[in-house]
Amino acid sequence: MSKKIFITGTGTDVGKTYVTALLLKKLKESGRKAGYFKAAMSGNERREDGTLIPGDAVHVKQISGITQPLEQMCPYVYEHAVSPHLASRLEGHPVGLEVVEQGFLEVCKEFDYVTMEGSGGILCPICFDEEKIWLEDIIKRLGLSCLVVADAGLGTINNVVLTVEYMRAHKIPVKGIIFNRCHKGNVMEEDNIKMCQYRTGLVTLACVEDGAAELAMDGELLASLYEE
Repeated sequence: MSKKIFITGTGTDVGKTYVTALLLKKLKESGRKAGYFKAAMSGNERREDGTLIPGDAVHVKQISGITQPLEQMCPYVYEHAVSPHLASRLEGHPVGLEVVEQGFLEVCKEFDYVTMEGSGGILCPICFDEEKIWLEDIIKRLGLSCLVVADAGLGTINNVVLTVEYMRAHKIPVKGIIFNRCHKGNVMEEDNIKMCQYRTGLVTLACVEDGAAELAMDGELLASLYEE
Protein backbone atom coordinates (compact mmCIF):
# COMPACT_ATOMS: atom_id res chain seq x y z
CA MET A 1 0.00 0.00 0.00
CA SER A 2 1.31 3.45 -0.90
CA LYS A 3 2.21 6.13 1.61
CA LYS A 4 0.87 9.64 1.11
CA ILE A 5 1.10 13.24 2.23
CA PHE A 6 -0.53 16.54 1.31
CA ILE A 7 1.35 19.79 0.69
CA THR A 8 -0.48 23.03 1.44
CA GLY A 9 0.81 26.57 1.65
CA THR A 10 0.20 29.73 3.64
CA GLY A 11 -1.05 31.32 0.41
CA THR A 12 -0.51 31.61 -3.32
CA ASP A 13 3.03 31.93 -4.71
CA VAL A 14 4.88 30.79 -1.59
CA GLY A 15 6.60 28.07 -3.63
CA LYS A 16 4.47 24.96 -3.03
CA THR A 17 5.18 23.49 -6.45
CA TYR A 18 8.89 24.27 -6.23
CA VAL A 19 9.19 22.64 -2.81
CA THR A 20 7.00 19.71 -3.85
CA ALA A 21 9.30 19.05 -6.80
CA LEU A 22 12.30 18.97 -4.45
CA LEU A 23 10.47 16.54 -2.16
CA LEU A 24 9.85 14.15 -5.04
CA LYS A 25 13.44 14.55 -6.21
CA LYS A 26 14.70 13.58 -2.76
CA LEU A 27 12.41 10.54 -2.62
CA LYS A 28 13.49 9.42 -6.09
CA GLU A 29 17.19 9.87 -5.28
CA SER A 30 16.74 7.78 -2.13
CA GLY A 31 15.48 4.90 -4.27
CA ARG A 32 11.76 5.30 -3.71
CA LYS A 33 9.07 5.11 -6.38
CA ALA A 34 7.50 8.57 -6.07
CA GLY A 35 4.34 9.93 -7.70
CA TYR A 36 2.59 13.30 -7.82
CA PHE A 37 -1.03 14.41 -7.85
CA LYS A 38 -2.91 17.71 -7.81
CA ALA A 39 -6.68 18.05 -7.99
CA ALA A 40 -6.82 21.30 -9.97
CA MET A 41 -4.31 23.61 -11.66
CA SER A 42 -5.08 27.15 -12.78
CA GLY A 43 -3.15 29.65 -14.89
CA ASN A 44 -1.95 27.25 -17.58
CA GLU A 45 -0.86 27.94 -21.16
CA ARG A 46 -2.15 26.21 -24.28
CA ARG A 47 -0.31 24.08 -26.80
CA GLU A 48 -0.58 24.86 -30.49
CA ASP A 49 -3.41 22.34 -30.77
CA GLY A 50 -5.38 24.22 -28.09
CA THR A 51 -4.94 21.71 -25.28
CA LEU A 52 -3.85 23.00 -21.89
CA ILE A 53 -0.40 22.30 -20.48
CA PRO A 54 -0.49 21.34 -16.77
CA GLY A 55 2.33 23.72 -15.85
CA ASP A 56 2.83 22.64 -12.24
CA ALA A 57 3.06 19.00 -13.28
CA VAL A 58 5.59 19.85 -15.98
CA HIS A 59 7.70 21.74 -13.45
CA VAL A 60 7.58 18.86 -10.96
CA LYS A 61 8.65 16.38 -13.63
CA GLN A 62 11.53 18.55 -14.81
CA ILE A 63 12.91 19.20 -11.33
CA SER A 64 12.30 15.81 -9.74
CA GLY A 65 13.16 13.58 -12.68
CA ILE A 66 10.11 11.37 -12.26
CA THR A 67 8.69 9.82 -15.43
CA GLN A 68 5.02 9.83 -14.46
CA PRO A 69 2.69 10.71 -17.40
CA LEU A 70 1.34 14.28 -17.28
CA GLU A 71 -2.23 13.15 -17.91
CA GLN A 72 -2.12 11.11 -14.69
CA MET A 73 -0.97 14.01 -12.52
CA CYS A 74 -4.01 16.33 -12.53
CA PRO A 75 -7.64 15.77 -13.64
CA TYR A 76 -8.65 19.45 -13.78
CA VAL A 77 -6.53 21.96 -15.71
CA TYR A 78 -7.65 25.57 -16.30
CA GLU A 79 -6.33 28.49 -18.31
CA HIS A 80 -7.41 31.42 -16.13
CA ALA A 81 -5.01 32.25 -13.27
CA VAL A 82 -7.74 32.32 -10.64
CA SER A 83 -9.09 29.98 -7.98
CA PRO A 84 -10.37 26.67 -9.44
CA HIS A 85 -13.99 27.47 -8.52
CA LEU A 86 -13.89 30.67 -10.59
CA ALA A 87 -11.85 29.13 -13.40
CA SER A 88 -14.45 26.40 -13.85
CA ARG A 89 -17.21 29.01 -13.81
CA LEU A 90 -15.45 30.77 -16.69
CA GLU A 91 -14.33 27.68 -18.60
CA GLY A 92 -16.61 24.82 -17.53
CA HIS A 93 -15.41 21.41 -16.30
CA PRO A 94 -16.06 21.89 -12.56
CA VAL A 95 -14.20 19.76 -10.05
CA GLY A 96 -15.94 16.67 -8.72
CA LEU A 97 -14.76 14.94 -5.53
CA GLU A 98 -15.33 11.48 -6.94
CA VAL A 99 -13.13 12.21 -9.96
CA VAL A 100 -10.37 13.60 -7.75
CA GLU A 101 -10.53 10.60 -5.43
CA GLN A 102 -10.46 8.12 -8.30
CA GLY A 103 -7.49 9.86 -9.92
CA PHE A 104 -5.62 9.94 -6.64
CA LEU A 105 -6.25 6.25 -5.95
CA GLU A 106 -5.02 5.35 -9.43
CA VAL A 107 -1.73 7.12 -8.72
CA CYS A 108 -1.52 5.33 -5.37
CA LYS A 109 -1.76 1.98 -7.14
CA GLU A 110 1.38 2.71 -9.16
CA PHE A 111 3.62 4.57 -6.72
CA ASP A 112 4.93 3.76 -3.26
CA TYR A 113 5.10 7.41 -2.13
CA VAL A 114 2.48 9.87 -3.37
CA THR A 115 2.76 13.62 -2.80
CA MET A 116 -0.43 15.57 -3.36
CA GLU A 117 -0.14 19.32 -3.82
CA GLY A 118 -2.94 21.72 -2.95
CA SER A 119 -4.17 24.79 -4.80
CA GLY A 120 -3.46 28.15 -3.18
CA GLY A 121 -3.83 28.21 0.61
CA ILE A 122 -5.86 25.99 2.91
CA LEU A 123 -9.04 28.04 2.35
CA CYS A 124 -8.95 27.77 -1.44
CA PRO A 125 -12.43 27.15 -2.93
CA ILE A 126 -12.19 24.28 -5.42
CA CYS A 127 -15.81 24.26 -6.60
CA PHE A 128 -18.71 26.45 -5.53
CA ASP A 129 -21.59 26.56 -8.01
CA GLU A 130 -22.29 22.88 -8.71
CA GLU A 131 -21.33 21.75 -5.21
CA LYS A 132 -19.40 23.31 -2.36
CA ILE A 133 -15.87 21.89 -2.28
CA TRP A 134 -13.05 23.49 -0.35
CA LEU A 135 -9.46 22.31 -0.26
CA GLU A 136 -9.96 20.88 3.22
CA ASP A 137 -12.80 18.68 1.91
CA ILE A 138 -10.36 16.96 -0.44
CA ILE A 139 -7.77 16.49 2.32
CA LYS A 140 -10.38 14.92 4.62
CA ARG A 141 -11.93 12.79 1.88
CA LEU A 142 -8.52 11.26 1.13
CA GLY A 143 -7.52 11.01 4.81
CA LEU A 144 -4.22 12.85 4.41
CA SER A 145 -1.78 14.46 6.82
CA CYS A 146 -0.15 17.73 5.74
CA LEU A 147 3.05 19.67 5.47
CA VAL A 148 2.83 23.46 5.34
CA VAL A 149 5.04 25.43 2.95
CA ALA A 150 5.70 29.06 3.87
CA ASP A 151 7.81 31.92 2.57
CA ALA A 152 10.51 32.77 5.12
CA GLY A 153 10.12 36.51 4.61
CA LEU A 154 8.16 39.36 6.13
CA GLY A 155 4.59 38.50 7.18
CA THR A 156 5.13 34.79 7.52
CA ILE A 157 4.50 34.62 11.29
CA ASN A 158 0.91 35.75 10.84
CA ASN A 159 0.37 33.57 7.77
CA VAL A 160 1.84 30.43 9.29
CA VAL A 161 0.09 30.69 12.65
CA LEU A 162 -3.32 31.46 11.14
CA THR A 163 -2.97 28.59 8.65
CA VAL A 164 -1.95 26.07 11.29
CA GLU A 165 -4.60 27.20 13.78
CA TYR A 166 -7.31 26.92 11.12
CA MET A 167 -6.15 23.43 10.19
CA ARG A 168 -6.10 22.28 13.78
CA ALA A 169 -9.54 23.76 14.45
CA HIS A 170 -10.83 21.76 11.48
CA LYS A 171 -9.04 18.57 12.58
CA ILE A 172 -6.54 18.48 9.71
CA PRO A 173 -3.26 16.83 10.86
CA VAL A 174 -0.15 18.99 10.37
CA LYS A 175 3.28 17.36 10.59
CA GLY A 176 5.60 20.32 10.18
CA ILE A 177 6.66 23.37 8.22
CA ILE A 178 9.03 23.86 5.30
CA PHE A 179 10.25 27.42 4.84
CA ASN A 180 11.04 28.53 1.30
CA ARG A 181 13.20 31.37 -0.09
CA CYS A 182 15.54 31.34 2.90
CA HIS A 183 18.76 33.34 3.03
CA LYS A 184 21.57 32.27 5.35
CA GLY A 185 22.34 34.85 8.02
CA ASN A 186 19.15 36.82 7.51
CA VAL A 187 18.22 37.84 11.06
CA MET A 188 14.57 38.56 10.27
CA GLU A 189 14.00 35.22 8.56
CA GLU A 190 15.71 33.32 11.37
CA ASP A 191 13.52 35.08 13.91
CA ASN A 192 10.40 34.43 11.80
CA ILE A 193 11.13 30.73 11.88
CA LYS A 194 11.66 30.73 15.66
CA MET A 195 8.42 32.65 16.23
CA CYS A 196 6.46 30.26 14.01
CA GLN A 197 7.85 27.28 15.89
CA TYR A 198 7.02 28.90 19.23
CA ARG A 199 3.43 29.81 18.32
CA THR A 200 2.56 26.54 16.55
CA GLY A 201 4.70 24.01 18.39
CA LEU A 202 5.58 22.51 15.01
CA VAL A 203 9.04 21.51 13.86
CA THR A 204 10.77 23.15 10.94
CA LEU A 205 11.48 20.24 8.63
CA ALA A 206 13.64 22.14 6.15
CA CYS A 207 14.74 25.61 5.14
CA VAL A 208 14.98 25.84 1.36
CA GLU A 209 17.47 28.44 0.23
CA ASP A 210 16.37 30.77 -2.53
CA GLY A 211 17.03 28.97 -5.83
CA ALA A 212 18.15 25.71 -4.21
CA ALA A 213 18.32 22.64 -6.44
CA GLU A 214 18.25 20.19 -3.53
CA LEU A 215 16.21 19.72 -0.37
CA ALA A 216 18.41 19.91 2.72
CA MET A 217 16.60 17.08 4.44
CA ASP A 218 17.43 13.44 5.13
CA GLY A 219 15.65 11.07 2.77
CA GLU A 220 14.71 8.66 5.56
CA LEU A 221 13.20 11.46 7.62
CA LEU A 222 11.22 12.68 4.63
CA ALA A 223 9.91 9.19 3.87
CA SER A 224 8.86 8.72 7.51
CA LEU A 225 6.41 11.63 7.20
CA TYR A 226 4.31 9.76 4.62
CA GLU A 227 1.47 7.61 5.93
CA GLU A 228 -0.56 4.72 4.56
